[in-house]
Amino acid sequence: MSSTDRATTPASGVTTGISQKGLSAGAVGVLGAVVIGISTIAPAYTLTASLGPTVAEVGTQVPAIILVGFIPMLLTAFGYRELNRVMPDSGTSFTWGVRAFGPWIGWMTGWGLIAATVIVLSNLAGIAVEFLFLLISQITGNAEIADLAFNPFINVAVCLLFMLGATLVSYRDMQTTQKFQYILVGFQLVVLVVFAVVAIVKALDGEAPDPTTFSWSWFNPFEVPTFSAFAAGLSLSIFIFWGWDVVLTMNEETKNPAKTPGRAAMLTVVIVVSLYLLLSIGLIMFAGVGDGPLGLANEDISANVFFALSDPVLGPLAFLVSLAVLSSSAASLQSTAVGPARTLLAMGYYGALPKKFAQVSPRFFTPGYATIVSAVVASVFYAVMRLVSENVLTDTILSLGMMICFYYGLTAFACVWYFRRQWFDSARSFFFTFLFPLVGGGILAVLFVTTLIDSMDPAYGSGSNIGGVGLVFVLGVGIIVVGIAIMIWQSIRRPAFFRGETLGMDAPASIRR
Repeated sequence: MSSTDRATTPASGVTTGISQKGLSAGAVGVLGAVVIGISTIAPAYTLTASLGPTVAEVGTQVPAIILVGFIPMLLTAFGYRELNRVMPDSGTSFTWGVRAFGPWIGWMTGWGLIAATVIVLSNLAGIAVEFLFLLISQITGNAEIADLAFNPFINVAVCLLFMLGATLVSYRDMQTTQKFQYILVGFQLVVLVVFAVVAIVKALDGEAPDPTTFSWSWFNPFEVPTFSAFAAGLSLSIFIFWGWDVVLTMNEETKNPAKTPGRAAMLTVVIVVSLYLLLSIGLIMFAGVGDGPLGLANEDISANVFFALSDPVLGPLAFLVSLAVLSSSAASLQSTAVGPARTLLAMGYYGALPKKFAQVSPRFFTPGYATIVSAVVASVFYAVMRLVSENVLTDTILSLGMMICFYYGLTAFACVWYFRRQWFDSARSFFFTFLFPLVGGGILAVLFVTTLIDSMDPAYGSGSNIGGVGLVFVLGVGIIVVGIAIMIWQSIRRPAFFRGETLGMDAPASIRR
């Protein structure tokens, strides 16, 4: 059987993708996939890191931006689902990009996924460190302990310990990952709902520092003052939904790979958007969008709003919020490593990277070498960024938004092009293989270009710059340029893949009914 033939596990009849790579088939069901998907998105982490910057861009229109940001994610998810139905493969965006556009664009699509994940892994570890020290501070009553998180050397050292722990769990089998996630995700969701409800109740009772009356106008995106502000806010909004596609990178390990990952992805994004709307409304009503001591636009707290608001909202139970964000970061740190490791596995398997990346642990049936490499690169990236930028979270989140638009957009267009001969076969084909992914990919492309242009301004993001050029722009373009350089080097060392001999373009397969 060639590497581009579909493979089926003989004993169970479980389709495991375009090719067998040695992963454990049938290990994850819909519930397990949804839990891992929510864990990867990490609602507590993403909102505490992005709500402040988003408020700074769009004010009270955050709920509108969340909903608008949800639209391209949902439309793109339909494209992912269709590609997964006919090509379930752990390489996802990489494999689909190759099948639709050829090895060069496909390679860069995979690179975008890997780069985005490395960025977010470093951020997750950074947030985990801050909330670990805050939690210890709250439990002991010693406020000075929380300040230790901002010592760059202590911060980086503890961050590396978090990365090590997450790598050890990720290296083990998927059953271990699921068990670990059920507890942490469940606790996180309960605390966040309670936090939002208490904030709303206090705002209504006048017990908030800056009570703001709820208005349905918050859901109107046309009240955002400028398109640049709209694009910046939308880029941040897209960031908070990032991670749902991890359930598709596990498609070779799920029960019924043609349907389970797609269903899990849809359930994941619906649950998360509902939670985000509740939290954003509650915190705007409680703290307002000003730049006062607890205002959401205050630059001193914008990178970590839960850090500042947990005590005013929950009082003596504030440690629960710290524990929830800590568990969110730690859980997501572990589950997020699932995606890049499996993409690297596929790239190694098909000869787009050294064969070492295709190594699967004979004991745990996980991509061991790729998991370790992902963790090491993310650790180095975080350590360097912590020393270069005064506000590492804001700058890397904005650059992450660019990378998300880059590879999600390419994947959406891959769906459109791959199914080009079937667009008008039925109403279902027209909407799900053509219109929805085309619109979703188009929105992401516009956002990518807009952010690219705006981020050249040194004032963009935290204000950090290199040679008078905004650090966000340097990061975004630098990551793409590095990817192109590595791709060219791999094409010299491994020409077979780039000639289409190990994974070539594919004529559209018929849609399974």
